[in-house]
Amino acid sequence: QVQLVESGGGLVQPGGSLRLSCAGSGSIFSAYGLAWYRQAPGKQREWVAKITSGSSTNYADSVKGRFTISRNNGKNTVYLQMNSLKPEDTAVYYCYQLGSWGQGTQVTVSS
Repeated sequence: QVQLVESGGGLVQPGGSLRLSCAGSGSIFSAYGLAWYRQAPGKQREWVAKITSGSSTNYADSVKGRFTISRNNGKNTVYLQMNSLKPEDTAVYYCYQLGSWGQGTQVTVSS
């Protein structure tokens, strides 16, 4: 089973940037795709972005053009670069792979 640990969340002003990291354990991490999800207060968890083992990417319409997902297999890490952040991006962000979830990292966008 994969273990995932997110980091990089925090408080940022609208228009600012953050880079989230998802570090995975195990030798299979690089062989599979990974996705980022988020859950805002009172809302259902929603898919944000995904990256395949071959580094093909897809994004939700709400973040397309602002967020970039990438991976460094040598470091067993997937990143989510978030630019032009909006208050509606405020949520707990989770990474997901092979049925496993990380513990989440809080992102708050507020002035």
